[in-house]
Amino acid sequence: MSSEKSQISPQPMVKIGHYILGQTLGVGTFGKVKIGEHQLTKHKVAVKILNRQKIKSLDVVGKIRREIQNLKLFRHPHIIKLYQVISTPTDIFMIMEYVSGGELFDYIVKHGKLKEYEARRFFQQIISGVDYCHRHMIVHRDLKPENLLLDHNLHVKIADFGLSNMMMDGEFLRTSCGSPNYAAPEVISGKLYAGPEVDIWSCGVILYALLCGTLPFDDEHVPTLFRKIKSGIFPIPDYLNKSVVTLLCLMLQIDPMKRATIEDIKKHEWFQKDLPAYLFPSPVEQDSSVIDTDAVHEVCEKFGVKESEVHNALLSGDPHDQLGIAYHLIIDNKRIADEAAKAELKDFYVASSPPPVSFSPNDLSPSPVRPHPERIAPALRDRAMSSLNREGTSESGKAAGTPIKRAKWHLGIRSQSKPCDIMNEVYRAMKILNFEWRVINPYHVRVRRKKVNTENKYTKMSLQLYQVDYKSYLLDFKSLSNEEDPLPMDGDIMSYQQSTGHHTMEFFEMCASLITQLAR
Repeated sequence: MSSEKSQISPQPMVKIGHYILGQTLGVGTFGKVKIGEHQLTKHKVAVKILNRQKIKSLDVVGKIRREIQNLKLFRHPHIIKLYQVISTPTDIFMIMEYVSGGELFDYIVKHGKLKEYEARRFFQQIISGVDYCHRHMIVHRDLKPENLLLDHNLHVKIADFGLSNMMMDGEFLRTSCGSPNYAAPEVISGKLYAGPEVDIWSCGVILYALLCGTLPFDDEHVPTLFRKIKSGIFPIPDYLNKSVVTLLCLMLQIDPMKRATIEDIKKHEWFQKDLPAYLFPSPVEQDSSVIDTDAVHEVCEKFGVKESEVHNALLSGDPHDQLGIAYHLIIDNKRIADEAAKAELKDFYVASSPPPVSFSPNDLSPSPVRPHPERIAPALRDRAMSSLNREGTSESGKAAGTPIKRAKWHLGIRSQSKPCDIMNEVYRAMKILNFEWRVINPYHVRVRRKKVNTENKYTKMSLQLYQVDYKSYLLDFKSLSNEEDPLPMDGDIMSYQQSTGHHTMEFFEMCASLITQLAR
């Protein structure tokens, strides 16, 4: 009978607050990390369980308190989020963002030295997170691949802020901490330091490890290791790009006053290549006061509350408010899903050099080329312009090496509607205006007016939807009228200029009529 009962009775669920605890993800010095699921939203979290007795016996109460205080402040795509802290007499439960990709350290061990573009992508994300910390007056002080976690899309998440410290104006820190291989010379020497520069040194060591698969300063004998770090001399493999070598040398300067700053790194040519716009958003894009109405509605449905209650919870700033926690969980998981979809994109369509296409009226057939509009990325635009410049260069090569100027202005419409809704409105407007178009992909079309008579030339334009930031899109208008026109002979310059002016006016008329139609 007893054996029958044991077979029937299910394993008891462990519930903390609104979270159901699952399997153990890892075991640390102070306790376990378990996977958890938010009961109502069903979103996964990581639950860090800290045993109070162990914390006291190891004298790390201050370390844990700092980690909690600092993580509560942060909302950044490349920093682990802390959603909530639940205390019991025996344990502290830290409800944190769940990431499934393991440590960057394990990734380097498994793959060895990374391809340059991959190392750069990781490094750009790390610097974006570190820059955010420094702007919020926090120095991490223990940056190393073991404290850099990866999500399922191999995006970096900075973790373990236990050794971090608040920066105060005019105040110098003097704690020798961190891991010896990643520690700056002034830290292991016990000298005074301001803070940000020690994180820069650690980032330099991490960049070297990403590119080379080894450490710039390494030795099993700690005094010898310290001598190597203080000398600042490290091996430079032949395969390293000269541009990245200059960046490494700037970051691994033994004199903190001569060491690169975050701004120096951000401006460096190697760092700038393929730099995603979202990593360093403008102050407008950083505005977190914009409320996501869809997320608010979802919270209302799950909890059975009114919108005003959710708004009040968000405005209160109470970190323990369940409505606010659920809202942030939904927002973060929407962002993660969006990033996951973007990570699946393999090809980028360069608008400046479109393939030859034939026009057919009212071509509404959807194209499976790309499921999402692409971001406006300066590096991508520069590559497209460089490609166009090479194609337009004469055989003598006189135009080679001419610096490309990036356009300061874009003609277009900005919208916060869903991408598919924006394009549906565009198709409807073009149909009403009797335009002809060709679908390059669902978010890029080439458009023309119908010919009035055979003597008239087509005035053509490109409409492409770009993602500007998290929830904003730009429908970009570009004239294509003269892309196939031959260069004029000397005697035809005047007529060519008149023709160009005529096409420009027609292009603006097309834009105006389309914008007017969309506004109705």
